[in-house]
Amino acid sequence: MQKNTSHPFFLPLLFLLSLHSISALNLNPMPSVDFIPNPGSDFIRTSCNATVYPDLCYASLKGYSSSVQEDPSLLACVAIGVSLKKTKAMAAYVANLNREADYNSDPRASSALYDCQSNFGHAVDEIHGSLKQMRHLLAAGGSKESLRFLMSNVQKWMSAALTDQETCTDRFDDVADGPVKADVVDRAAYVKKLTSNALALFNSFVEKCWGKRTHC
Repeated sequence: MQKNTSHPFFLPLLFLLSLHSISALNLNPMPSVDFIPNPGSDFIRTSCNATVYPDLCYASLKGYSSSVQEDPSLLACVAIGVSLKKTKAMAAYVANLNREADYNSDPRASSALYDCQSNFGHAVDEIHGSLKQMRHLLAAGGSKESLRFLMSNVQKWMSAALTDQETCTDRFDDVADGPVKADVVDRAAYVKKLTSNALALFNSFVEKCWGKRTHC
């Protein structure tokens, strides 16, 4: 049977299904060309106003304006991808600290590091799962119930990832101040903000587009 390429979701779906892994997302910002108008940049700035950290949102996503253009579904997808990339990097960073940790010198700090590694490992799985659900969501053409189920999964897993990231920093509350604690907490806080922004952009996409059963 011939595929119907006139479906309103075909183009963003083609973009997403071509990604074999999150690393395939072009997460390296493209150099800007000042003399070429780029409506995607203004769209991203405006969309980021729906987030808790709009300045960070815009700074982290403006490099993808040429790919996103004015498509909220692609913006949400790229934001989730950025969150996943940074969450993976944070998980690797904490894992390296754990390998070098002296569990006898400061048991509380070592325990907090161990738990933080576990938290960020869970967050990686949850955000990766959210990205998969996002692809299914754009591919879905079924009932309202099936679409609602997919949307709920993305929201649920991104929220769970945010909670895991917050739990990491909470575990350091009882750890004495020091350079390792400060560095881990600061890095984790940065990743949390990216995840919060990604969730907010997805929620905005759902409210504006899927609530009307239209593609923006």
